[in-house]
Amino acid sequence: MIFSLPFSVIFCFIGGVSASFINQPKALQGVQLGDSVTLECYLPKKDFNSMLWYKQELGRMPQPVAKCYNRLKQVTYLDGFKDSRFNVTTDKDIFHLSISPTRNEDAATYFCGVIALNELRFGSGTLLIIEGLQLNHHQIHQDPAVDLLFPGDNVTLNCTVEFVELNCAGDHSVSWYKNASGESDPGIIFTHGNRSDQCKKSSETVSPTQSCIYKLPKNNLSLSDAGTYYCAVAACGEILYGNGTKLNIIGNVSYVLFLTSCIRNHNPFRHCIYYNGHHVFSIFLNVLLYIIVHYLRAVSSSEQTVNQLMNTFIKQ
Repeated sequence: MIFSLPFSVIFCFIGGVSASFINQPKALQGVQLGDSVTLECYLPKKDFNSMLWYKQELGRMPQPVAKCYNRLKQVTYLDGFKDSRFNVTTDKDIFHLSISPTRNEDAATYFCGVIALNELRFGSGTLLIIEGLQLNHHQIHQDPAVDLLFPGDNVTLNCTVEFVELNCAGDHSVSWYKNASGESDPGIIFTHGNRSDQCKKSSETVSPTQSCIYKLPKNNLSLSDAGTYYCAVAACGEILYGNGTKLNIIGNVSYVLFLTSCIRNHNPFRHCIYYNGHHVFSIFLNVLLYIIVHYLRAVSSSEQTVNQLMNTFIKQ
């Protein structure tokens, strides 16, 4: 994606028209290597001749994946995609592309488009990240998710890059992407460039390796900082993404109601095991929650104070 961005701009420019009515809701989508993934595309409620999917790999021109005439609803898969791993679902106003199972080479940006009045129109694209992907010459390790952060907190995200082939370590760049619900473009939020001063060679292994640590400080957090942050490394003509670090910023209504219900309950361990239907607290997080609950109880000496806190967050 780092090197393919100019091609994306050219590709969209060739279309020559606005594509705001073609909705690809997920600008960035991650999937574990070998799992299934569905890239969504919602079509306009207007007349058009045909639909199509394009794939843009790193540093390459876009490739046609599949096309379908609107009237016939019969999908044609193009060269390189004529196998059972690719499947397009067509229905009223939808044109979804599914890949199962995912492979290393599936990492790319996928564009959904239509042909209307002899004009080619595209959506904003979906960047597909293959998580758990390991290349022979370098690997990425990111910190696990950082939970239960509050507005005003500071946190530093770490990305460790290990190079097995030292010739790749000499010419590489590292960027950070952010993906959050409601944002239409993941975008690059920070690029380290080639910083050899952040790297350290090691001769402890059979083959010499080089490890580089990149940090992304996030100070004075706000609710807009919530999301998943991906570290991406471009080296030896390939790009590799980390599994992402998720920042959950406590401060929205759902979290406040959740924590308030914990405060009102005498047994937060039993009451707060599930949030949104998912088992979210390990033993460690239960201990952390226990500390937070007791802190909030200390500052919220009465039911009235709890309600005031809720109203304050809701107004935000």
